[in-house]
Formats: sequence, C-alpha cells, structure tokens
Amino acid sequence: MERASSSIAESTMSPKTLNDSVHAPSLHEAEPADAEPAMPKQGKPFKFWMVFVALCFSCFLAALDLTAVSTTLPDIAETFQSEDYSWIGSAYALTSTAFVPWTGGLAKIFGRRPVMLAGLLLFALGSALAGAAQTMAMAIAGRAVQGVGGGAILTMVEIIVCDLVPLAERGAYFGIIGSVWALASAIGPPIGGALASAGAWRWLFYLNLPLCGLAIALVIFFLDVKAPQTTTREKLEQMDYVNVLFVAASTALVLGLTWAGSTYAWSSFRVLVPLILGFLGIVAFVFIEHSYVKHPTVPFAVLKNRTTLVGFVQTFIHSLIMMCIVYYLPTTYFQAAKGFSPIRSGTALFSFCFALTFHHQPPADEPPSQSTVAPAAIVTGAWVTITQKYKLQNLVGWTLATVGSGLLILFRWDSNKGIWAGIPIVVGIGLGILYTGTQFAVLAPIAPADQPPALAFFGFIRALGQVFGISIATTAFQNQLKKKLPSEFLAEVGGTATRAFAAIPYIKSLPEPLRTSVRAAFADSTRVIWMVTTAFAAVALLLCFLLEDLTLATTSDENWGLQDKPKSKASSEEEKIGTN
Repeated sequence: MERASSSIAESTMSPKTLNDSVHAPSLHEAEPADAEPAMPKQGKPFKFWMVFVALCFSCFLAALDLTAVSTTLPDIAETFQSEDYSWIGSAYALTSTAFVPWTGGLAKIFGRRPVMLAGLLLFALGSALAGAAQTMAMAIAGRAVQGVGGGAILTMVEIIVCDLVPLAERGAYFGIIGSVWALASAIGPPIGGALASAGAWRWLFYLNLPLCGLAIALVIFFLDVKAPQTTTREKLEQMDYVNVLFVAASTALVLGLTWAGSTYAWSSFRVLVPLILGFLGIVAFVFIEHSYVKHPTVPFAVLKNRTTLVGFVQTFIHSLIMMCIVYYLPTTYFQAAKGFSPIRSGTALFSFCFALTFHHQPPADEPPSQSTVAPAAIVTGAWVTITQKYKLQNLVGWTLATVGSGLLILFRWDSNKGIWAGIPIVVGIGLGILYTGTQFAVLAPIAPADQPPALAFFGFIRALGQVFGISIATTAFQNQLKKKLPSEFLAEVGGTATRAFAAIPYIKSLPEPLRTSVRAAFADSTRVIWMVTTAFAAVALLLCFLLEDLTLATTSDENWGLQDKPKSKASSEEEKIGTN
C-alpha cells in the first residue's frame, strides 16, 4: 500500500524512497492501515462553527455567480452585439485556474485569513466591473478579476477545512459544503434567468457586493487561525513566479480552441500558432517546476502515488463535465431548442442541481423542482465518514455520470417532459456523489501536513477542468451548429454560429417552418457536447479500478488551525505550580 508521507517540497525524491518512507517514523506520517478510525469524542467549539459558517457562506457566494451567469449569456451577447460571449465563462475559469496554485502558496506563506480576504475583495471588485461594463471587453475583464477572487475563495475554503478537521471526519463537512454549492447552483440559474428576463442582467453582478461585505465581516471576526511567523523577505523567496508562464500558455490554448472551426479554420495559422505555443508553454512550465523551482506549485512527490494521481485526473473530468452541463444545458437546449424563457431554463436545472419538492402542483409544462446534487453530496459525505472508504462511492458516482451523460444524447427539440426533466436527475446524482468522493481519492494517501498544498493543486485541476470544459464544449457546439442551421437563418444573423447564439432570444419570433428548423439545429448541435462528456466520463469510470481503498487519517496538521486564546497570567502560574 502506497502512502506518501514526505514533504511536498522534496519533489526530487525517487519513487522507491517515497514508498520506503512509509515505515520511517515521522512527525507527518499518515495513520497506519490497520488503525481504528478515531471519531471525535467531543463537540466542536462555538468558534469552529462560526468559522465553518463563514466558509459555507463564502463558498455559496462564489458558486452562485459561477452558475447564475449561464442563463444570462444570450442577453449579454445581445447587449454588446458581440461574438465573444464564451469568454464571459472562459475568462473567469482561466484566471481562476492560473491563480489557484498561487493561492495555496500564498496561504502557506502569509496565512489563511489575509488570502481569504484578498479573494473576497477581488471577487467584489470584479463584480463591480462586470456590472458596470459598457463593452464586452470590460465585462470580460471584470469576469477575469472575479475568477481570481472566486478561485481563491473556493481553494481557501477547502484548505481551512483541511486545517480544522481530520480526513476521517471530513466527509460530513465536505458533504455540507457540497450541499451549499448545490443550493447555489440550484437558485443561481433561476436568479440569472429572472434578471435577464427583466433586462437587468447587470444586477446579477451588483448583488454580489453586499454579499461580499457580509462574507468579509464573517471572515474578519471569526477566521482567527494560526499564521506563519516569517519575515517579508523569506515570504517573497518562497513565491513560485513560474506560474506566469502557465497563465500565458493556458491563455494561448484557450484562444486556439475557441477560434478553431468557428472563427477560423483548424488549419489557419491563427489557430495552430496559439495551440502549439500553449502546448509548448505548459511542457516548459512542468519541466521548470520539476527541475529548478525550490517550492513548486505542482506537488510532484504526491503525484507519484497512483491513487492520488487517478483522483486528480477524475477531478479534472468531473469539473469539465459539470461546466459543459451548467453552461450549455440551460442556454442551447432549454432556451434555444425548447423555447423556454431565461427564468424557465434556470428552473429546469433544478432536477440536476438541488433537491427540493414543492408542495404545490406545478403546471404541466413546468419542470419538476427535484434535486440530486445536494442530497447526493450530503449522503456521500456521511457514507465516507461511516465506512471510512471511498472507492465504491467513486465507482457508483462515475457509473451514474456515464449513464446519465449518455442519456442526454437522447434530447431532441421536441422531447417530452419525462425525458428532459428526468434524465438530468441521473447525471446529477452521479456528479453529486463525485463532488465529495474525488477529494478522498486525492487525499487518502497523503500525510496530514502535505494535504493543504495538495488541496491547492486540487483546486487548480478543478479550475483547469472548467477552462477546458467551456472551451471544448464551445468548439464542438459551434462547429456543429454552423453545419446544422438553415442558410436563411445564418444569413439573417450574420453568417456565423457565434452570432446565432446571440440571436437565441429571437428564435421564438421566427416564422414556421424556419423556427422549428432552427430549434432542431440547436438541439442536434448540443448533442455533440453530451457525446464528448460521455466519453470523458467513461474514461474516469475505468480509472476507478486503479484506485486503492486506503484508511483515512484521523489527525490534522497541528501547525495550522484555530488560534488558541492567550492564557492569563494566573492560569500560567497555576500550570507552573502543577508541573513542579
């Protein structure tokens, strides 16, 4: 059984040394395989719960914005008369990906609270910029700033939970955070749709400002955790500045993928040059990180463990599939193919995002408000906590995700309610299980002291999946849509698939039979996305058989956690007397 107990900084360690270190006594050694899981014997203090509330609220804030914007994309594209609508999502995901690794490093160098506050402030600044945007370029810039803040928030939430709760107890807490994410995902699209229907999409971003203020107050008053005692020079020396290369390389790759087939031909130098430069840049980044950087962002030591490596790959695929569904199911299918309004397309995602059954009887054509992701995340967290295992949960999750994603291919423009409302439940349960399950595959082989930097890389991989999910889905959809749309409609909207996306609000006003032809073209083009997600899910399912069910650690890193209250002089004297 492999168990990586070395420091992440020792990335030059050989695989043999890494495995042999299992038997060497170490301060950071993980729990032995035959150890009985130690469940908490006493309740958490009030301060812990207030910190946890602050973390949940911050997670809710970031998730709400990430999912709500999808239903407003056609209206934003229409407002600015721009073909660059996909960059509203890509800019957020790209900057989040680029700066998440720095988030983990900064948290280790400067402490948890300053980095969390910086993330919230940047998120608020980006929200203000996006809401006040007068051009698509300004809106994209605002989303890019938001991405830096949002990525930092989500990464810090997971790192702080890791500081406060041992892995053996963490399932329940990750389950609660997963349900908070699912709640935000459920109400986000309807809120975005309602604001878009009212012509007030800017308020989707303005609403973040008071919420950020509340989150900042909670963090300032309650997130009092330990911080490193080092000089400014020492802190700056530990920074990993090579991440700038990754930012440039990732941007080039996304540009190439976004332009390919829709704006320019695949053979065009405008597509090939950024793709080649992006690929070479990422290869150079990995080489330099591994060979020359003293404190690398990439945790090469833990990547030598098979279970952790598989967990990271599955995290990438999980995030990719989630973004494909959240961004394209409500817009290109529910709005364009089914003719739903923005608010109805948002409520149609309830069957995928959040479990709640209203007591009133909905109209016959209204989607059921049943959910899957939230209860699945909670149940999985409890399931892992009780069994102290995670392989079966991942196997079940990927099976449902693969089957559910494959069933999405059945969606047609005239599909009945049973199909378009029922099938997302299957894939939603699967992805909900995996929201919690993949983290345990990543963390189980890693010693407690090495888990926070591994979680920062986990956030990086998740954000990278978001980038490629949006980019791959956009490329596949636009290439197919250009072939499927009637020439009459293409000529009317400007001759490109990106212009056709901006014209989604006008499809319902088209005369027949043109309207039906356009709706069918959008539905058929969206099916290509589900073919891609099904293929990725199937790969992740096969990788489950490479996972090893390891015992979960029952301790956390004592160098981090809640700050102890300063002892009074009297209590200190009593302790001295007691020791004499």
